[in-house]
Order: sequence, then C-alpha cells, then structure tokens
Amino acid sequence: MATLLADSQQVSATEPRSRTARVAVVRTTPATVVEDYGRLMDLAGYRDVLSQDRDTLLKLNLSWTKYFPSCSSQPWQVDGVATKMLRDGFARERLIPIENKTVVTNPRQGCRNNRWEPILDRHGLTFTPLPEVEWQVYRFKSPLLKLNEIFPDGIQIPAIYPGRQILHLPTVKTHGHAVMTGSVKNSFGGLLREVRHYAHKYMHEVLVDLLYMQRELHPAVFTVMDGTIAGDGAGPRTMVPRVKNLILAATDSVAIDAIAAQLMGFEPLSIPFLRMAHERGLGIADPRQIELVGDDISHENFGFKTRRSLVIWGDQAIRKGFLRPLERVLLHSPLMVWAPVASNVYHDLFWYPTIGQSRIRSFMKTEWGQLFRKY
Repeated sequence: MATLLADSQQVSATEPRSRTARVAVVRTTPATVVEDYGRLMDLAGYRDVLSQDRDTLLKLNLSWTKYFPSCSSQPWQVDGVATKMLRDGFARERLIPIENKTVVTNPRQGCRNNRWEPILDRHGLTFTPLPEVEWQVYRFKSPLLKLNEIFPDGIQIPAIYPGRQILHLPTVKTHGHAVMTGSVKNSFGGLLREVRHYAHKYMHEVLVDLLYMQRELHPAVFTVMDGTIAGDGAGPRTMVPRVKNLILAATDSVAIDAIAAQLMGFEPLSIPFLRMAHERGLGIADPRQIELVGDDISHENFGFKTRRSLVIWGDQAIRKGFLRPLERVLLHSPLMVWAPVASNVYHDLFWYPTIGQSRIRSFMKTEWGQLFRKY
C-alpha cells in the first residue's frame, strides 16, 4: 500500500512529523461497491481498532427523512459495512444500527425511505432509534469549549453510548453551518438530543467538543464514508448530487474529514473545527501528515462550493446576524415551534417536490440510481 500524496503535499525530509494518520480511499462501481467496502475497511485496518468482543454502534447518518442522493447514508454503504463485519465474525447481536431525530426528521420513517430497513432485515440486524432509548446526563472530564455553556443543566447522551465502540457512516457533502460534514459532524446527530440546534451558533467549537466527548465515551471509533454520490452546494439537504465513485475509511475522524474536504476543493486547515481539532491533538487535519492508501486521488478536486439554503440563512441571521436581538424569543422559547414548521414547509412542500424531484430524476438515470431502485 503506497502513500499517495500530490507533489505539492510532500513533507520535507527535515520537517518534523510527529503525528500521522492513515485514510483509505477506493474507486468503486455500482456492480462492485458492496465488495469494495470490505476491501476498503481492510485497507484502513478496521480490525486493528474495532473488537469483536465489544458491542458496536453503527451510527447511520439521516439528514432528511426523505431520500435524496448524497444526503444520508447510502443503502449500499450500509450493506457493504454489514456484509463485511458479519463475514468477518462480528456477532449480529453486538451490531447496533442507530440514528437520532431532529425537530424535522423521523428516524423510523427515514430508515424506510432511505432503504436501510430491508438491508438490516436481510442481515438480521435491528434498527434502534435513539429517541426510544434511555438518555442520561453525563459529566465529562474534558475541558469542553461550548457545550457546558449551551446546556448548563448537563449534557444528555444516549445511555447505550458509554463503553461501546462506534462506527460512523457519513457521506461526502457540504454543510451550510460547518462548510463540510463527515465523521465529526455525524457524532453531532447521536450525542445530542433533538434540541441540538441550540449548538448551531457555535458549530465549530461544538464539533471539537464532540471529539473530546467521544474520546471519553468510546473505546474505539471508526468511519466509513460514502462518496459515490457527493453533495455540492447548500448542504446538508438542498444540494446538487455529483457522481464521484469514491469511498473512504479511517480510524481518525479528523483525518478522513480533512481528506473529504480536500477532495471537495477546500483547504482542510481553513475549516475552523478541523484546525482546532488538529491543534488540540484530537486528530490530524494537515494533509501532509496523512498517509493515503488504496487508489490514487492526488489529482482529484471536485471544485465544490458551500452555499446556504434559505433555512440555514435564516437560522444564521437569527443567531449571528441582523435578527440576533430576537434570538431568545424566536429560538429559545415556546414560540420556536415556528422554526421546524418553516423548515418542513420549505424543504418538504416546496423544494423537494420541485427542484429536488428534478435532481432525483436525473440521479435515477445513472447506474447508481438503478442500484438504489434494486434496494
């Protein structure tokens, strides 16, 4: 397995390199993607990190209850990971697929709409919606940057989290609050309750907090990221799906997000949460310190641009912009019920049936769209 870095990223022989990380990247096709996920996980050394003697949380990514390509964990991503782990001897009863809700998503409906349900049933796995499990206040020892301030009465987390290893299944896409979203942001959807939108104002600091929290909670963390269809533009929902035929895996959440960011065309260390995590020793975000194994991606640059949807623009205007004097009333009082209603009206009743359906029709004409229909 060779190190595959662009010439401009090569580290000088005299430059200190005290920390390194490894990210596996594989080119794939609809015909081979399930098997390719198994090869990818081996390249990233997943069995060196995840133990068959522990329970494994399979943290799915649901950004929309409805299906939209690149938005949530792809069915072939779930299929590939489950197939590989069961084939390698992981016990079914110790694999726990999970996902949370937001004020605008429903995990059980999302499990059906995104075609996870038939895959999990076929593999004998049971989906666990996090709103249906016990939650508990957990006192973290780490010096969190913002979450203790945002939730002064204590941070509630799922009671099934402490002591269990976790495997994240994000996708490659942009995000209006965080520039890009991947492994680190996927923990945002599991470790915080549906009121986690309170954290949007300090998104980058909160993402760093989540890395601290995971370090205390989980004996191991692994990520398998789907980039077969990547999301460009106003993520994490109203995007333009782009066929990219790549899948990624790593033990370092920061490193895999850095490579995904670089693939999309961003400078990883210019993204605040990646830079802060790198500086605090929570992972590697400098591409010069990341070993790439698998297929050569040194010339890849998707040229993506992060844009803000109308909903995210409004959220940021209230939290940070000209509507900030109204933040307490609009988002932290009983009147905040207007926000999820407005989001659902815009996303589900306007954007999805018009612009979204047009993009889905184009996607369904691709080989990946044909594969989705088979699930």
